[in-house]
Amino acid sequence: MVRTDARYVYRWDLDKTYLRTEFDTVRDLVRTAVEAPRDKRTVPGAASLMRELQRTRPLALHVLSGSPEPMRGRLEAKLRYDGIVWDSFTLKPTVAKLLEGNFRYVREQLGYKLSALLGGRRGEVLRGPEILFGDDAEADAYIYSLYADVLAARVDVRVLRRVLSLARVDEADTATILGGAEQVPGQDVVEHVFIHLERVSSSRSFSAFGPRVTAFHNYFQPALVLVDRGVLSPDAALRVAGELMDEHAFDVESLHAAFLDLVERRRLSRSVVEAFRAEPPAGTSRGARAARLAARIASHEGPLVREEGLAPRIDYEALFVRDRARAHAGKLRAKWRGPAG
Repeated sequence: MVRTDARYVYRWDLDKTYLRTEFDTVRDLVRTAVEAPRDKRTVPGAASLMRELQRTRPLALHVLSGSPEPMRGRLEAKLRYDGIVWDSFTLKPTVAKLLEGNFRYVREQLGYKLSALLGGRRGEVLRGPEILFGDDAEADAYIYSLYADVLAARVDVRVLRRVLSLARVDEADTATILGGAEQVPGQDVVEHVFIHLERVSSSRSFSAFGPRVTAFHNYFQPALVLVDRGVLSPDAALRVAGELMDEHAFDVESLHAAFLDLVERRRLSRSVVEAFRAEPPAGTSRGARAARLAARIASHEGPLVREEGLAPRIDYEALFVRDRARAHAGKLRAKWRGPAG
């Protein structure tokens, strides 16, 4: 059953989370910059899930992208083409930084994103809980978790300063982040972080971040987690599944396997099965395959235990090096397998 109070602030990364963007080489960057909006490829299911979240009347939907500011027109046109409405759209001021001689800024993400997230939260102090979407191409799980723990006052300012130094964040962004950390109240408002496994990282790579972070292989998985938590209805999740099956060659077996993967990783409770049982698929307009998928989930009899508890105390200094190594290994895998199809 969908909770009537399930209204959130959503924050979405764009590249490799919503768009299938390639930026590992200069040629990738040039191609991405000149690509027409209609030719930009959406990650399968991403637009469908975002539209379903819009139906819940979210408190706000913010897009935070590492793409450079000059791409704004094309990126906004793409989102409008997909039927997406947003409250803010933040792009990276790469050109301005290059003109200042800051060439490292092109690749640096932690300082840029953390600064933008804290700045955005100051305008959302009384606006409720947050759900964040990112990917495994860079350090989104790390940045989002750090952001969540800064908001909750679980990260000492000295630790934060050392992490920023490790990431070689420039002085201007360091000052902005430290100032922003002092201005936000201690609120544990980030309820969940979803990480798209675009780089084919192992979901186990993110276990250090605790149950707050769920890595996912396809967008039916976060839809199921949100059904379990009362944010979306089973029908909404099946509309996401329908897009995956109708337009992207997924089938009932692969999406049922995605459900079982979440069960095995303890990301779902019995509530998700009860929700699908409460909305029997017979007689609906969702299509035969979606109805079979719903029936498979509703008939699940095995144990479902969702991992709960407070977010772990994360040693962000030690984890920084490990997470950077994970991201680097992902880039090597991407170069080996070539551009996404």
